[in-house]
Amino acid sequence: MHRIAVVSLLLGLLATRAIAEPLPAQGFDDADPLFQTHDLLELRVAAPLTTLMKERPDQEELEGEASWASVDGTTVTVKVDLRTRGNYRRQRDVCPFAPLRLDFRKSEVRDTLFDGQDKLKLVAQCKPGSGRSEQFLLREYLVYRMFNTLTDLSFRVRLLNVTWENTEGRGKSFEAPAFFIESEERLARRIDLPPAAIPSTDTESLDPAYTSLTSVFHFFAGNTDYSPVAGPRGEDCCHNTTLFGSGATGLFPVPYDFDMSGMVNADYAAPNPRFGIRDVQTRLYRGRCPFNDHLPSSIAVLEEHSESLFALVANLEALANWSRRDMTQFMEKFYEIASDPARVEKQITSTCVP
Repeated sequence: MHRIAVVSLLLGLLATRAIAEPLPAQGFDDADPLFQTHDLLELRVAAPLTTLMKERPDQEELEGEASWASVDGTTVTVKVDLRTRGNYRRQRDVCPFAPLRLDFRKSEVRDTLFDGQDKLKLVAQCKPGSGRSEQFLLREYLVYRMFNTLTDLSFRVRLLNVTWENTEGRGKSFEAPAFFIESEERLARRIDLPPAAIPSTDTESLDPAYTSLTSVFHFFAGNTDYSPVAGPRGEDCCHNTTLFGSGATGLFPVPYDFDMSGMVNADYAAPNPRFGIRDVQTRLYRGRCPFNDHLPSSIAVLEEHSESLFALVANLEALANWSRRDMTQFMEKFYEIASDPARVEKQITSTCVP
């Protein structure tokens, strides 16, 4: 495994803790029950899937049920409202099965595994029945887990095996992997920072150390599909990023949605043409130039956690050998860059966004 140059590592040691933990670290037990373990959760969802995937509502919710086994082995079944969500993956020609939002009723899930949950994003397998599509979902799940390894200021995830039961027609069912993403509300409670509902922001308002870390992580993951300061045209801030904090604390741009990254390398993924890169596995650094002083320590954080990051890929049994190899090689290429000061200067420092 490649190691970062000693000089860069020494420069980063003093700042490493501040960047890895920009706020007092939260214990793992501070998470909601749903996210206190990485064990695979078996979940059954019964819903009018035909209508959901035909109409793809992003406002109207359709009623269904969710079931899982409690600690004592009994089955818990609750009502849940569902709608599709997202932009790109909600398109029929991209994903036959769109991502969903599940709206739980807090009174029904009190004192259960879903205690405290209300509206949860569920990332579903884009093409059920496709082995490659299953791998892309698992790879995106791992990217979230990788960022969790670096900082508590990150959306936690829970891997699922979902039995989908269509309540329309003949009620056919099928199994597919999926994962839940921690909600903004619950992440805000866990890190004690409010979501910042603003139309846009500027570089000066962002926390320098944390923003530098996220920028280097995006480069590590080969992700360019994000912005920490603005959303897509006509939408609020920010693109695949949620801001937490205020003018008093600074703003922390917490990323999500990594399906367009080179680490996932989904078959539908393509870079924005304005970036001039040939594919999503071509890395492009999009960090802000004012934060370049934090680059040595940000890179050092990735190096400090390198063994844990490789272990995540090595230890997920459901990952196919070809997929594991692709992810591992892609990570190794990052560490090759990080270990060479000349390449860091050429591919990261000098390509920053003014």
